[in-house]
Amino acid sequence: MEKQKHPIYNLQFGLVCLSSLLFSASFNMLIPEMPAYLSSLGGAEYKGLIVALFTLTAGISRPFSGRLTDTVGRVPIMAFGSVVCFVCGFLYPVLTSVAGFLFLRLLHGFSTGFKPTATAAYVADIAPPDRLGEAMGIHGLCFSTGLAIGPAIGGYIGLHFSLDILFYCSSAFALLSILILMNMKETLHNSRKFRPSLLKISRHDIIAIEVLPAGIVTFMSYAGYGALLTLIPDWTAHLGIANKGMFFMVFTLASLAIRFIAGKASDRYGRTRVITIGLAVLFISLLIIGYADTPAGLMTGAGIYGVASGVLSPAINAWTIDMSHPDHRGKAMATMYIALEAGIGLGALFAGWYYADIISRIPAVMYASAAVVAACFVYMVVRKGRVKSVSLLKKLQ
Repeated sequence: MEKQKHPIYNLQFGLVCLSSLLFSASFNMLIPEMPAYLSSLGGAEYKGLIVALFTLTAGISRPFSGRLTDTVGRVPIMAFGSVVCFVCGFLYPVLTSVAGFLFLRLLHGFSTGFKPTATAAYVADIAPPDRLGEAMGIHGLCFSTGLAIGPAIGGYIGLHFSLDILFYCSSAFALLSILILMNMKETLHNSRKFRPSLLKISRHDIIAIEVLPAGIVTFMSYAGYGALLTLIPDWTAHLGIANKGMFFMVFTLASLAIRFIAGKASDRYGRTRVITIGLAVLFISLLIIGYADTPAGLMTGAGIYGVASGVLSPAINAWTIDMSHPDHRGKAMATMYIALEAGIGLGALFAGWYYADIISRIPAVMYASAAVVAACFVYMVVRKGRVKSVSLLKKLQ
């Protein structure tokens, strides 16, 4: 009876969550030290590309990962994403020029272009429909745990050891995530062996039109995250915080605390209602981060931003699945992640371009990010009103 009550708590779900935790820690532990490392190579003016290039290839690869997830299977595509992380960790100490570093950021982006797409489809396959938000929330909690411990570990290694050690640790975490995948059962029925012809995609394979509303919200809500990834390491150092990963640790721990509750809330009260509340909290957090001029103020903003992220992420993921076709979940999740990468990438590009190593400009970037979130909030309110109007007309007819 207990298994029927909690069917999502099984070995498959536990393995996919643990693999995601290790994977997210693998690539995110590098973030705190990347800006300073690039400056040491002589590429300070390219800081905006650290995140932008990573998200560029992640976004470009989404249509391919979505198609392969729906044909070859979930597990092989998850494994491929982890393999890319494993390889890149060993290449960073070898390619030590600015051009080599930027090339690796491009290559590294393929990891998040493949693994999260297949993972989201895998979770949707094994979770009961009426508890999808809860399942997404729990998985997101594990992924975010990796995002939290990654920068903390990276910041610690950066302070006490060489960056080469940091890169190798990143590879080690990726390897562990691969080993876990070897014990997972494939959930895609009638999966096919990979062949090059599967990489040929048409325009119909790129975007799942039915989930565009979720894509729009994802794009607008993650633009600010791209700015944060680019600027927070310098902002924390300016405010006297030694560990550059502290902001991300606080933000992610706050996200962890709310994800489980938020996922269940989206199952009970509806995705759009929870998303609208999350956007309001996100708007407030960006204003606080922009206004903060003390470590305590910045950490407060980080905590509130984490709460907003914890509310939004599982609800948007579940909303995407709700609107998708059951046979094209990979493409649906790829569409949502394309929007996510585009938002992060463009946010990072804008932030890096405007910032130009002038600390006093960082608050303006945060306020601009808050304005984008405010526009997204308006979109959700207007869309909800239109949906209600259409539903009312159908009933009257």
